[in-house]
Amino acid sequence: MRISRLLAVFLSLFAAPAFAEDVEAPVEAQCVNGTCTARLSGEQLLKTAEKLVSEHRFEEAAPMLAALENAPQLALERDFLLGYASVEKGDLDDGIKLFRRILSKNPDQTRVRLELGRALMLKGKMLNADYHFRLAQQDSSLPKEVVDFVRTSRANIRSQRKFTMTTDFGVAPDSNITNGTSSQTVDVNLGPITLPMTLDASARKKSGTGQFATMSAAGRIGLKGETRLLIEADTGFTNYKGKAQDDGYVQLAAGPEFDTGADTTIAVQALGVQRLYGGKNALRQVGVRSSLQHNLDFGQRIGFSIDARRNYSGFSSQYSGWQLGGYASYERVFARSLIGSATLFARRDALNGKPYANTEIGAQLAVGGDLPKGITAGISIGASRAWYDAPLALFSSKPRNDWRLNGRVTLGLRSMRVLGFSPSVSYSYSNTKSSLTLYQADRSRFRFALARYF
Repeated sequence: MRISRLLAVFLSLFAAPAFAEDVEAPVEAQCVNGTCTARLSGEQLLKTAEKLVSEHRFEEAAPMLAALENAPQLALERDFLLGYASVEKGDLDDGIKLFRRILSKNPDQTRVRLELGRALMLKGKMLNADYHFRLAQQDSSLPKEVVDFVRTSRANIRSQRKFTMTTDFGVAPDSNITNGTSSQTVDVNLGPITLPMTLDASARKKSGTGQFATMSAAGRIGLKGETRLLIEADTGFTNYKGKAQDDGYVQLAAGPEFDTGADTTIAVQALGVQRLYGGKNALRQVGVRSSLQHNLDFGQRIGFSIDARRNYSGFSSQYSGWQLGGYASYERVFARSLIGSATLFARRDALNGKPYANTEIGAQLAVGGDLPKGITAGISIGASRAWYDAPLALFSSKPRNDWRLNGRVTLGLRSMRVLGFSPSVSYSYSNTKSSLTLYQADRSRFRFALARYF
């Protein structure tokens, strides 16, 4: 089903809404010298404007909607009718602006969110449209035909969106650009004795401020039926004073993606990764990953992913080998404008050097969404446990094991645009509690960025 047909179905389900209650009170008319005027209450004026908008008599409705500016208690209804009229007349930007203004103060307005999703879909902003349709799905009071429409629309969006991209750049003050330990010394095993030795400055904690830029893009090319070729690219670079801690990466993935129904998508991709650190080849990976996503009722979604990669280290063959990972996630919409998620993962680094080979399991919790005034916010916390296969004899007679903790808070202001970019700030913290002093580290990072979503 094409987008134009879906929109026709949408409009048939939703003629212009009825916000005002039926007003039976007669309109009082006063006539002087053959000229009659009538006084209408705000509710009567709204009802009349609503009827005209539903009949697409927008020019006749315009003076009534303008008059409603003097009835602040009806601002929500007035903005909605203005937004609806703007979209129907083809002024999508104005309609989107008005719908967003309503939702910034009243995120529980499902009808407004559906109209915003429709306007975004007409605008070609498929990912944003899908996001708002998903939030609307949480409303259990939606009629079955509307639920079916939203479900079909989201499936159609997945098949129709051909290109998406997100990019940002900014500055990043960092308490530990080397990700090193704060300890000045480590214990070294020399046969029957253990001696403390001073660490080189390059292995110790060092602060700094970097300049960064990242980009993430995805393209879809139709193949046959419900099958598409999914191509994804991710890249990023952080520059610090000097060259020793400069960090950059490029990841490419490509493979078929297909729908097995309106609610399920499966993808299988070949992938390659190149990472540079300090201007040198740090890591190269080649492998394959597969993923499955299934949409449940009321804005819920589950996902599963597995990948297998072959590591080629640029530093030492001891760090080369296989990396295997599995992930399971659950997401749901709550509070009408927020999405929460929980992820479990397990990863196996089967590296050539047994002291560096390890198994890690962990979990991540996150919540994010829209707040009033055009603010977006997100918070996540995670924890994992890692066990290593063999001791690093120079430092211990026992294999290393770690507890790894992390957290992140992000705030953005989508309502502000600078050449299409929106400001955001984030703070992240990580802490590794290791059985080996050399690997104990904590890190605090801020990122002040301008981001754009295509």
